[in-house]
Amino acid sequence: MKHISLSRLGLTLALASSILVGCNDDRFSPGKPSAAVLKDYSVNPALVKTLSGFNKVKVNTLISSDDVLEQSPGFVYGAQPDGAGIIPNPNGEGFIMVTNHEIQQSVSRVYLDKTLKPVKGEYIVDGAGGMWRLCSATLATPEEHGFGPTFLTAGESGIESMIHSIDPLGSVADRNRNDRTLPALGKSSAENAVPLPKSAFAGKTVVFIGEDESNPANSMGQVNMYLSDAVGDLQNGKLYMLRRKDRNIVETDMEVGNSYEVEFVAYDDVKASTGAQLASQTVTKQAIQFARVEDLDYGKGSAANSRNLYFTSTGVSPDKLNPAPGLTMWGRVYKLELDAKNPLKGKITPLIDGNEDPGNSIVNPDNICVTENYAYIQEDGDSFYKENKHDGRIWQLDLKTKVLKPMLEMNHRRDDAAFSAKYNPSGDTRLSSWEYGAMYDISDLIGVPGTFVLNLHPHTWRDEKYRNADGSGVSSNIEGGQTVILSNVPR
Repeated sequence: MKHISLSRLGLTLALASSILVGCNDDRFSPGKPSAAVLKDYSVNPALVKTLSGFNKVKVNTLISSDDVLEQSPGFVYGAQPDGAGIIPNPNGEGFIMVTNHEIQQSVSRVYLDKTLKPVKGEYIVDGAGGMWRLCSATLATPEEHGFGPTFLTAGESGIESMIHSIDPLGSVADRNRNDRTLPALGKSSAENAVPLPKSAFAGKTVVFIGEDESNPANSMGQVNMYLSDAVGDLQNGKLYMLRRKDRNIVETDMEVGNSYEVEFVAYDDVKASTGAQLASQTVTKQAIQFARVEDLDYGKGSAANSRNLYFTSTGVSPDKLNPAPGLTMWGRVYKLELDAKNPLKGKITPLIDGNEDPGNSIVNPDNICVTENYAYIQEDGDSFYKENKHDGRIWQLDLKTKVLKPMLEMNHRRDDAAFSAKYNPSGDTRLSSWEYGAMYDISDLIGVPGTFVLNLHPHTWRDEKYRNADGSGVSSNIEGGQTVILSNVPR
């Protein structure tokens, strides 16, 4: 992890109360007017729409790949924006948005003025420095987690990938550095690394890692936990895997609504081991084998809530029609409740499974954003299951009643020829050909409750002008990408 200078640290601590991490609750002063203006800032239209029952939720564009920013006209907002966070600009004017671009293996930094208008963009990690696909991410901060700021972004290009620790205020000259990884957090095809708030377990650093693995030869997906007895220590702690106390490794042997006692057991020789060797340990030590653990997030509103971890198991199907033995096909959402005195103990409960109404309910849940009362679940339906019946959605799960409702859906506008000519020139007619990136809460930052940022991967939107957006020459991808602002979202 890169050390922060004393001058930088002082600035960081001053900003800490405003930095965003995932889905924080708002803590703004109700009497303080907001300078944010929630309107369309992009030349491209919003590529997502609200569904019935959520008419109060509004969608505005923030930035898309066609936008030319006044202070950096050569900057291209690249493909597949995913994990992200926003901090106040240290110069006191506006904000800075840091975003993964998955397929490019890069991280962009976009400067927003006080109204939220994007004015400048650059890359602080390029394809050479990223090394692997960068999916979800978490911005750890002193105020929320007791350490940082650092942008924890996970490599997801196979079991030898690693997790980066990136200074969100760092120099663009460091963009191709490949020495910012965290060996103690292991090697795996990771989707996200999520540190719990400092209030969850005082004096400790607890980081959860979701492994997005679907190859039985490599074991399957894991829920891993890095634990250190020192706050902010990402180098000297231990890495653990999740297993049931009865040593049953089969995911679908856990029934929705039932709870099961679990524990975390340590990996051996983490820093010296390859990803393949670590994966082998999950078999011999009988970890639970999930069908692709993608994103994770913790509850908000109290220390007790923050010890409740929610995560997705995206699901697998060998023929896109039938499940693989012992694994969820349509996808699940789990709740992991940690013991208040010992993070190595707890219980797990499957909350929902898409097979309860196949093709109509959730399809391949990927990213997840948790507030005090809800979990917002973003689909990765581009597995193209034959019985899927809708385009990519975001679902709202009420954490108390367990009621599941569809809130948003990708807006493909297939009957609009001009729209299709630009955003779907290949004429792809499959449902769910677009995918969601991260969704995160910016309410406390801008002083407007119920305001979230949402990233979109419209995979069929392709143009040669988007190639090599980060300048590294590593990726040949030519997709466009988009980020929107959601307002009036229940929390």
